[in-house]
Amino acid sequence: MSELDGRRAWITGASSGIGAATAARLAALGAEVVLSGRRAERLAAVAAQIEVAGGRARVLPLDVAERAAVERAGAELDALGGVDVLVNNAGVMHLSPLVKVRVDEWERVVDVNLKGVLYCLAAVLPGMAARGGGHVVNVSSVAAQVTFPSSGVYCATKFGVRALSDTLRKEGIRLGVRVTDIQPGAVATELPDTIHYGPVRAAVSAAGALYGPDTAILAAEDVADAIAWAVTRPAHVNVGEIVIRPRVQEA
Repeated sequence: MSELDGRRAWITGASSGIGAATAARLAALGAEVVLSGRRAERLAAVAAQIEVAGGRARVLPLDVAERAAVERAGAELDALGGVDVLVNNAGVMHLSPLVKVRVDEWERVVDVNLKGVLYCLAAVLPGMAARGGGHVVNVSSVAAQVTFPSSGVYCATKFGVRALSDTLRKEGIRLGVRVTDIQPGAVATELPDTIHYGPVRAAVSAAGALYGPDTAILAAEDVADAIAWAVTRPAHVNVGEIVIRPRVQEA
């Protein structure tokens, strides 16, 4: 038997990057994976790849910032027997100096990165508690540890997710629920594409050693491996935080 046989894992932001890699990794370990994100066609392609490899995948398109959609998804999954592993991975990174007052972008970052995590927790946590077990993985960032110019709101959400994760870890002791906060550094994903403010986008693009297809930075699969390791520890072990950076990254 594989390590996650009989388990259902719900992964948000699963159409690419860390989410897609995590879905493939958990499916390879025997889990039925539920893939959520806004791009239904991309989700279907990821699911097809998983199934060709012998895994089980279900597509559940949604925007985690839409509370009603997440509630419906939670009810649908609960009717199927619930969720054993939740990977809160969906995120955006709209970076700009605070003085530019790009309030619409601030709201979107908060809605996805923080409120979306809370909505997904609300959808699965009561079921986990009722069954006496489950594992919540929140994909945060090294931006939960340090701040950077032009990243104030983004960092605020990631600091918030880190605080939320540790609070839930303590509450989860009584519920039988484990919690892991994954804090990646620079990873070769599409996340920098969500930067819309021109000067910052250009600066990030120019820093190819951090965000380009460079072997010195992390691949999505590196983070997926860390998640898989955390959720396959013995039941008495809770891996609270994993900070995973490229070897060359200082911050």
